Amino acid sequence: MKNKSTLFVGIAIGALVVGGFYLMSLSNPASRGATGGSASVKAGDPAPQFSLQDRNGVTYSNESLKGKNVVLFFNEGIMCYPACWNQMVSLAQDARFNTTDTAAFSVVVDPSSSWQGAIQKMPELGYAKVLFDTDKSVSRNYGMLTMNSSMHFGSLPGHSFVVIDKQGTVRYIFDDPNMAIDNDRVFAEVQKLN
Repeated sequence: MKNKSTLFVGIAIGALVVGGFYLMSLSNPASRGATGGSASVKAGDPAPQFSLQDRNGVTYSNESLKGKNVVLFFNEGIMCYPACWNQMVSLAQDARFNTTDTAAFSVVVDPSSSWQGAIQKMPELGYAKVLFDTDKSVSRNYGMLTMNSSMHFGSLPGHSFVVIDKQGTVRYIFDDPNMAIDNDRVFAEVQKLN
């Protein structure tokens, strides 16, 4: 009986160790290989449906944005200071992304209530068009929780852009592990749609 108990405990400990190493490998972008994670949607696919609110309670959806080119910037949100905050402000201040034909939004998984403190810390964030995906369903449907740039692989988006054309088709996906402001690169893809 003692040998069976010892064997069972040994197997259980071994399984925990192997499982722990596996989970650690998922959280390490380098272990995901050269291509790393990828979006579940591809260029040419219809954009998955979304309906998200901004901090003023205004709802934006595929339907309400039809007829516009749309840029969705999925990011880690409140915890991603200053990189994501700077990119959100940059998108809001870049007139090219705020026209009658084009709209850009930052998508975060934080509750909207947490953003008042961030806006006090960086007042320019008050101008950013932030949409709240608190149940992560939109981020999950777009595959943004498993991109290379996610430092919390499977839990939070990283630093990824999705460009959707006026008909609601995904035309470009850009995952930026450098977390840099690269509006020119994203806008060059928007220009191809006109």
